[in-house]
Amino acid sequence: MRNLILFFALSAFIYSCSSDSKKQFEFAGGAIAMSIENEPSTYVPRDVSDYYSAAVLSQVMEGLVSMDPKDLKIQPQIASKWKISDDGLNYEFEIRTDIYFHPSKKLTNKEDRLLTVEDVKYSIEMACTKNESGQAPHAFSFLYKDALLGANEFFEGKTKEISGLKVEGNKVKITLIQKDENFLNKLANICASITSSKMKDSKDAQEMIGTGPFMLSSFTQGNPPKMILVRNEDYYEVDAEGNALPYLDSMTFYFQNRKLDQLEMFENHQTDLILGLPTSRITKMLEGRIKDFNSKPPLFVMYNNPLLMTNYYFFNMTDPRFANVKVRQAFNYAINKEKLGHDVLRNQYYEMGNYGIVPPISNIFKGYDFNGVKTNAYEYNPEKARQLLAEAGYPNGKGFGSVNLRFNIDDINSAIADEFAQQIFQVLNINVNIDGSTFDQKDEDANYCRGDIFRSAWAGDYANPETFLVNFYGKNVPSTKEEPSRINQSRYVNSVFDLLFEQAKNSSKKTQALSYYSKAEKVLMQDPPFIPLWYSGDIQIVYSNVRNLHFNALNLFVFKEVYKKDWTVEEYNKATN
Repeated sequence: MRNLILFFALSAFIYSCSSDSKKQFEFAGGAIAMSIENEPSTYVPRDVSDYYSAAVLSQVMEGLVSMDPKDLKIQPQIASKWKISDDGLNYEFEIRTDIYFHPSKKLTNKEDRLLTVEDVKYSIEMACTKNESGQAPHAFSFLYKDALLGANEFFEGKTKEISGLKVEGNKVKITLIQKDENFLNKLANICASITSSKMKDSKDAQEMIGTGPFMLSSFTQGNPPKMILVRNEDYYEVDAEGNALPYLDSMTFYFQNRKLDQLEMFENHQTDLILGLPTSRITKMLEGRIKDFNSKPPLFVMYNNPLLMTNYYFFNMTDPRFANVKVRQAFNYAINKEKLGHDVLRNQYYEMGNYGIVPPISNIFKGYDFNGVKTNAYEYNPEKARQLLAEAGYPNGKGFGSVNLRFNIDDINSAIADEFAQQIFQVLNINVNIDGSTFDQKDEDANYCRGDIFRSAWAGDYANPETFLVNFYGKNVPSTKEEPSRINQSRYVNSVFDLLFEQAKNSSKKTQALSYYSKAEKVLMQDPPFIPLWYSGDIQIVYSNVRNLHFNALNLFVFKEVYKKDWTVEEYNKATN
């Protein structure tokens, strides 16, 4: 990667000096920095399935459409506009003609870098092609499998073309097998990004070469590791006044899994925002620095919105012990979630896990039967837990053996794992061996069932129950343990759940779909392959001079219209009034 980085730096200098003159925003320039817990697990967008990779790559890569960070509505991106047929099966996208890929060793001039409909076709075909390991890209499982006409046959090598994918002039036409109300939302996912067809035989194709507002400048393995992205001078979008985007010259991602270190970096102004506080410092930060929040203008601005993110442990359903539903119910009843919330999380959450996999945010999922789901969920009941474990053939844990809990190490995950192990031993007399590792290693082990119970946190890709319930859809489970199960990592299969899930997906009316989704989740909770722990609602703090940064329920960050400017007292009073 390092030779490529040097090329990027040189290319950025050359083409920024030669790029056309554009109207510049009055407060353009400057830099912003933030920390996230883990490095990207992949730089190939069609393989992205985790939040950390998406957070970084979404600044560099783009798809046909995107989400507005202010309201999460779908908006044009590489496609300037689109049409959908009355039956919802045919999509026609008109592709912009003024978009250029970032420079690379294979894309050295503007003619090569110009994005065309062939790049869109190539990107979708690559998403439907087995990778070098013979595995399906995440984009295929998430977006195109059983959905795009001809995608399955193309993936299996039975055809050389995807019958439901056509290009004509500057238009791309996509035909679905059946109507999908969430198709545009899925196209906004980072795994649906467009890459250059000219990179097909290049090793650089494994790097972040996109069309986004920022491009890779450098990546250094320090303490902590950091990645610097620089402004794409050839970016095609402008703001409402015609000013060139992005405003910022650069942005930096630090990869730091210790919240105390993240907070120290933030307080030293090494970073401009922090997502979530270390539990040991919440009071000191929020009450000890009250003047920094309440002064006019303030130094800090705080947000505390519920997020579409569920934190949970899931069972390895290939383990014969967890094939018994009473064992899984016993584990659910054995967990005192209120103690987790008070003693470990220090009340830094939106809601404890007394519902299901779908976060109970009623103003986002209007009409969803959260009360019905909660009736089938689990609250702390140690007597019931012991009874169920005995009925399963393991009285007082006898003969059950120990359990291996796999999790990725950080302050919160480690503390939760310790408390979980103590509670399971106290209630069920079962030893839990806690086994922490990096996020990448934990995720890989989960894909191949290397462990008994796994920690996970699922951040919604869009505001619909489907994006959460799909984690337990049985048809995503491969036929053997030798194949990775990337979406349904628990390898849970329940034909009743699957049928209700499919009926929801195929419903033409939103109210009907929500009814089927909630029924599916009730079945899921009666036969639980997981333990809901809590729903995120992290405290988010940003320096007040960071303007136009929008926080939302998906933790989707878009920096192309962000700029930095200190407030005057007069300006702040006018704005807040």
